[in-house]
Formats: sequence, C-alpha cells, structure tokens
Amino acid sequence: MCGVAWLAFTPHPPPQADTGWDKANHALAFAVMALAARLGWPAARAATLAAALAGYGVLIELVQAVVPGRSAEPADVLADLAGVTLVLGLAGWWRRRAGN
Repeated sequence: MCGVAWLAFTPHPPPQADTGWDKANHALAFAVMALAARLGWPAARAATLAAALAGYGVLIELVQAVVPGRSAEPADVLADLAGVTLVLGLAGWWRRRAGN
C-alpha cells in the first residue's frame, strides 16, 4: 500500500513503473494489493477485502485532487475495482476448484 501511495502521490512517478496506460497502472496496482490481501487474510470475505481496497482507491483519488501535477478521476477508481475484481474472482474460483 505504501508503494502504491508513493506512486499515486508523487508528481512524476518513475517511467519504469508505467505500463503506458494510466488505467492499466491502476488495475495492476490494485490487483497486486488484492492478491496480497487475499494471501494475508485467507479467511476474510472477498466483499470485505474489495470494500477496503475500494475505499483506499477513493482515498487516493481524493488526495490526488489536491496534489500538484496530479488529478482525481472517477474512472481510476473503476480501474482499481477492475483489478480487485479480477484477482478476487480468480482467487475464489481457485479455492472452489481446489475444494478449500
């Protein structure tokens, strides 16, 4: 979360951390956090993890609204949620498949 916050709040993130498309950056960052959350809290409900990460995404956008060189975009939150949904959905499928 700290790494994502730094990337989100720095006026000029390093080009090595850029996929070339802002929405893909958001989806990838939140997919990684969703995977870490699922692995860190395996007994947590997916909806709880998704809600926490969605709240974090909204918080990032609110802060970006006042950071020079950054802007807040509702579509970024949707991209965040796409990454979260993909990973938590795949994790749920994997757990059902494995019989856990």
